[in-house]
Amino acid sequence: MMVAIALLSFVLPSGFYFRVCAVVFINALAVVGLNLLMGYAGQVSLGHAGFFGLGAYAVSIGSTSWGISPLVCLVVGCTVTATVALLVGGSLLRLRGYHLAVATLAFGAIVSITLNNAVSITGGPDGMTVQQLKFGSIVVSGPKWWYWLSGTTLVLAMATVGSLLASPSGRALRAIHDSEVAASGLGVDVTRYKLLAFVLSALFAALAGGYLALFDAFITPASSSILRSIEFMTMAVVGGLGSVVGSVVGAAFLVILPQLLTQFHEYEHAILGALMMITMIFMRRGIVPTISSWLKVRFK
Repeated sequence: MMVAIALLSFVLPSGFYFRVCAVVFINALAVVGLNLLMGYAGQVSLGHAGFFGLGAYAVSIGSTSWGISPLVCLVVGCTVTATVALLVGGSLLRLRGYHLAVATLAFGAIVSITLNNAVSITGGPDGMTVQQLKFGSIVVSGPKWWYWLSGTTLVLAMATVGSLLASPSGRALRAIHDSEVAASGLGVDVTRYKLLAFVLSALFAALAGGYLALFDAFITPASSSILRSIEFMTMAVVGGLGSVVGSVVGAAFLVILPQLLTQFHEYEHAILGALMMITMIFMRRGIVPTISSWLKVRFK
């Protein structure tokens, strides 16, 4: 993956394309975590943007209002978000199916409403500015810097998830996905592993939220909206649940395609919706798993 990112940098013609790719990488970072939760642990979440917003505003408030280093704020924000996920997940993950989906949706709504209404702290719907990220004397600014930073972080996140899935914990998560009752009967600590996936997914979302806030140097409560949660879930499903690479493909699909469809003006969203419907009809398992199956059959 890192080789592909490096090679891609040589063919991108301008800063705009580096910016689009950076946005893809940042979104994919959040979706990789969500895919771990949904695609491997089998737990539905519609409140992922809540964690995304917590990470973003931790960086924003800490650096702009309190004058703390953005890097420190990023680390603290991820830590606090993971702690919140640990506390909230203990209760939410007792639920299953659509009950869990509604509960996580409610959590995301609580975060979004709080960020909108806490005007004195968050700036309310108008949002707030964010200080630039620094590593010592090096200022991380501009599309190319963020292309490399977000791309490298995404690769590390994918490697982390890959290592987890290759371990006994990964096998336990797959067993839970297939049947929680059967997994429990085999001695798997279902609650522990579901909570592990939940916390890791929240951590990745918070990191992605912090990155987006620093990249744009501005953030609004829209980053934690219900629509953003649905967007993350759509990226995971379109790319392919249970596929780490599918997370990247799904993010690219929903970030790049709207850019290509802007020439159609008022028909842009209708065409995007139609393309998504067609993709799901002919690629029910998602883009990456379906194409992988086609290739296996053809070259068997």
